[in-house]
Amino acid sequence: MKGEEMKILVVNAGSSSLKYQLIDMENEKVLAKGGCERIGIDGSVLKAKGNGSEKIYEKDMPNHKVAIELVLHALTDDAIGVIKSMDEIGAVGHRVVASGEYFKKTTLVTPEVLKTLEEKTFELAPLHNPAAATGVRACMEVMPKTPMALVFDSSFHATMPEKAYLYGINYDDYKAYGVRKYGAHGTSHKFVSAEAAKYLGKKPEQLKIVTCHLGNGSSITAVDGGKCVDTSMGFTPLAGVLMGTRSGDIDASAVEFLARKKGLTHSETVNYLNKKCGVAGISGVSSDFRDLIAGQEQGNERCTLALDMFAYQTKRFVGAYAAVMGGLDCIVFTAGIGENTPTVREDVCTGLEFLGVKFNREANYVNGGKSDGTIQEISAKDSKVKVLIIPTNEELVIARETAELL
Repeated sequence: MKGEEMKILVVNAGSSSLKYQLIDMENEKVLAKGGCERIGIDGSVLKAKGNGSEKIYEKDMPNHKVAIELVLHALTDDAIGVIKSMDEIGAVGHRVVASGEYFKKTTLVTPEVLKTLEEKTFELAPLHNPAAATGVRACMEVMPKTPMALVFDSSFHATMPEKAYLYGINYDDYKAYGVRKYGAHGTSHKFVSAEAAKYLGKKPEQLKIVTCHLGNGSSITAVDGGKCVDTSMGFTPLAGVLMGTRSGDIDASAVEFLARKKGLTHSETVNYLNKKCGVAGISGVSSDFRDLIAGQEQGNERCTLALDMFAYQTKRFVGAYAAVMGGLDCIVFTAGIGENTPTVREDVCTGLEFLGVKFNREANYVNGGKSDGTIQEISAKDSKVKVLIIPTNEELVIARETAELL
């Protein structure tokens, strides 16, 4: 089967969820998509779209295998199905957050590869990689003859130089344990930086771009000449800017201090930093930026503080990465917050005039400031640095890399 004729199923498994898309690689059209929610929890449901319709399946899904079986049923359903049998699926591409130094690029699943994933990488992304491996095994049980690929969020960041990805720890310990910056959201940063180059009518090699993937998890990346040279997330997705519930960068001594004061174990402290901090912890209201903005409008000072901290820290990375690259041609905003929260974009760009940014406030608030699904330019016509909103499409990148591998 030729890659351009292949239909690829993209799977993004979470601990209690599973999102999917079936993409026809001949024209890169999404044939079907949906998501399973509350896997292993009462009230599990699959919301599926296909054949111009939507259908909700309320069915008990005790594990990911049952969820995958239900997804495959939806793909062949009489009402919303888009294929007649599983034989039409040429391959499955699985999103995996962290690869460590074990995988540098998209990799075909074999028993040895899966063993390495499970034994070596879970501690690098404890909230994400175990779920991904569960999704892989579930697909292998249901579709044993279909090729599967692992597409890593960290692959795009493999071009970082040592001076960017190393921490100031003993070098022998880095070599022994692989403690270094790996980054995340690489598929998103890769996609939007390439789309920015197309929009600007230039080759990626000609541009210095800072891509801001801002969502419940957020990361900022310096893309110089089409390659990542630095990124804000680190050894795990906890580092960088503060996020929905994650603290972002924090002094390691402060972590030990908090653990003692709160009477927490090491694992409990890491869980605290991942799930009880960030803008939710600062605001005391929510991790959802819509709630924070509503709180700000009602005069809640802690909501305002959380929003100010998020924009400030994002701006700090933009400025730092402009210095790292020795210039800046474009800033890209993407993901849920980046695409749909105009006040954040404005706050990040305000004060960057010295870099050549001329912000167009009116353009920023077109369509209520929310993405219309296309690339939107929110800088002034004569702005030296272009500022763009680009909807991300991580699933398409996963499908492309899976097809290319096969």
